[in-house]
Amino acid sequence: MKTSKNNISVIKIGGSTLGETDSTFEDIEKLYKKGWNIVLVHGGGREISNWLNKQGVEPEFVDGLRRTDQRTLDVVISVLSGKINSEIVIELQNLNIKAVGISGSSGLISAKQLSKKLGFVGEIVSCKTELLFSLFENGFLPVVSPLALACDKKKQIYNINADTAAGVLAKNLNANNIIFQTDVSGVLDSNRRVIPQMTKLQALDLINSGIVQGGMIPKIRACVDALGTVSTGKIIDGTIRGNLLSAFTNDNIGTRIV
Repeated sequence: MKTSKNNISVIKIGGSTLGETDSTFEDIEKLYKKGWNIVLVHGGGREISNWLNKQGVEPEFVDGLRRTDQRTLDVVISVLSGKINSEIVIELQNLNIKAVGISGSSGLISAKQLSKKLGFVGEIVSCKTELLFSLFENGFLPVVSPLALACDKKKQIYNINADTAAGVLAKNLNANNIIFQTDVSGVLDSNRRVIPQMTKLQALDLINSGIVQGGMIPKIRACVDALGTVSTGKIIDGTIRGNLLSAFTNDNIGTRIV
C-alpha cells in the first residue's frame, strides 16, 4: 500500500452509507493498523430532520442548505456532537481504535455567517490543525462533527456543510487524499455512467452544465478546493463492503478527481 507525504486521509461519511452491507468501520480499522492517520468527518442531516420532526419543527432548506434558527441549531449541536459523534466513536473504540470525538467548534474551525436568510449557517474562514496533529502523534483517530465557532469571538456556534468541512481539513492537513462515501457509484455523466477520473476543470464543468446536482455539488467542490495540497479526491459508494479499503489501492473504485 502506497503511503507517502503525511500518511493522512480525510474520510467523510454520512448516515446513508452506514448499514447492513457496508464495512466502513472494519475498513477504517485496517487502514488505522496499517499506519494511516485518519480524520473522520461525519454529517447527520437525516437524523437532524428526524429529531426536528419529533419536536414539531418542519426542516427548511434554502439552496440545498438547512436554514438554521436558534431552535434548529440546538438540535443540530445535540445530534451532531452528541448522538452521532458519540455513536461513531463507540463503534471505532469497540474495534480497539483510539477514537476521540471533536466538535469543529472546539477551536478547530472558525466561520462567519454565510447569509442572513440561512440563519446560523457558517462559511468557513480558517482552520487550526494543531490539535489534530497532536492527536496523530499519540495514536488517536479524530472524529469531527461539522460545527464551527464564530470568527468574531462572539461565542456563536455555526452549522456548516460536512463536505465543505472535510475539504478544508484535508487542505490544511496537507493530506494524501480525501474520500467521500456516498450511496451512489460515483459521479455520473449525462448518460448516468460513472466517470472514473476527471480533472478539476472537468469537475467544475459538470457542475456549471447542470449535469451534477444536489448533494454531489459540495463534494466535488470540496475535492477541487482541496487539490491545491491534497494529491487526490475520491467519491465512492460507501454502502458496498470493502469499497473504502479498495479506494486506497484501486483507481477503478468510484470517481477520482486529480
